[in-house]
This record gives sequence, structure tokens and C-alpha cells, in this order.
Amino acid sequence: MEEARQFLEAARAVLDPLYAAYVLILVLGFRRGEVLGLTWPSVDLDAGEVTVEYKLQRIRRQLVHDETKTESSTAVLPLPQICVTALRLRRKEQEAAKKAAGELWTDSDFVFTTRYGTPIEPRNFNRSFAFRSAKAEVRTIRLHDTRHTCGSLLAALDVHPRIAMQILRHSKIAVTMEVYTHVPSEATRRALRKLGKHLDQQNRK
Repeated sequence: MEEARQFLEAARAVLDPLYAAYVLILVLGFRRGEVLGLTWPSVDLDAGEVTVEYKLQRIRRQLVHDETKTESSTAVLPLPQICVTALRLRRKEQEAAKKAAGELWTDSDFVFTTRYGTPIEPRNFNRSFAFRSAKAEVRTIRLHDTRHTCGSLLAALDVHPRIAMQILRHSKIAVTMEVYTHVPSEATRRALRKLGKHLDQQNRK
């Protein structure tokens, strides 16, 4: 998890436009399609909640914005302060991009867009994640495997498995418990308890 902290701090330091996306993936276990399909109407920054209800994926050469596949995939999740801070920053960045693009801007409700307001290609997101990992000098893992990182983080923070099951939106508790069998050392636990607070402090500077 030290690498997760290092990765996020590196992305924030260079004002990576996908920083908030990385936060959602690592802290709340968002899937790639869920983070790219997230829309502003699904985000309530004042209440500190986000509704996961859509996904964006490429099917037969077309980008498809559709509902999530199962009831367990659809959920209203609480937004930790680091997520709220990151999303507020993202909104400001998007407003600046819209002003810079002028007539070339394409209006949409997507939280994460290109500099012209269009949806982000899933493959390009993978490339950006790999590029940022390399720049942060951390191990490059598959984007899908970040959900396991999130699960390990929740376990290290002593979050109850049933709550973690809700956050990760696993359909079966057995899947969550499989993640929870990898218990970190107490030293790692102590470090991770400071992770969210430390990252939030970085955002406030």
C-alpha cells in the first residue's frame, strides 16, 4: 500500500487529469468501466455520496454507456474526503478544459473526458495507468488487479468483511473473504491507517 500512496501522490503532483479516477479505483474499488462511465448527476459532493449505476465499454467498435450488470454492482457509496477533494479538483479542471476548447467542446455529463469533452477510450485509460505507474516508479499491475489492492486496504484498515463486500460490490461474501485471508503485518496496518489522512493532507496543500 506504500506504492498506492506513492502512485497517487505522483499523479497529484503533476496534476494528472485522471488523478480522481485513480483515487476512485484504489480507494473505492471502481472498475474501469464504472469510473469511465461515471456522470456528474451520479455524484453528490455535498452529501459525500456517489451512485455507481453505469459503465462505459467498447463493444463491436462502439462505445456503449449502459447500466451496470447486476444489483450488487449498482450501489450508493460514501465518499471519503480524499475522493470529495479529488472530484472537486476534477470539476475545476473540466471547466477549464471546456473554456480552452471553445466550440470544439462536446457537452456530456461524463466526469472523466478528453480535453474536448468526449468519453475516454478504455484502452487509453489502461495506457495512462501504466504510464503513470512507470513515472511513479511503482510496480505495474493490471488495472483490474487494483480491486484486489482496494480489498487489501480495507482488510488492513479492519473494515468488517460485510462492509467491504458492499464497497467492493461482491455478490458473494466468499469472494470478499478470499481477499481477507491475506492479512498484512501490524506495521503495515499502522501505516495504512494513516494513508487516507496523509493523502487528504497532501490535497489540502
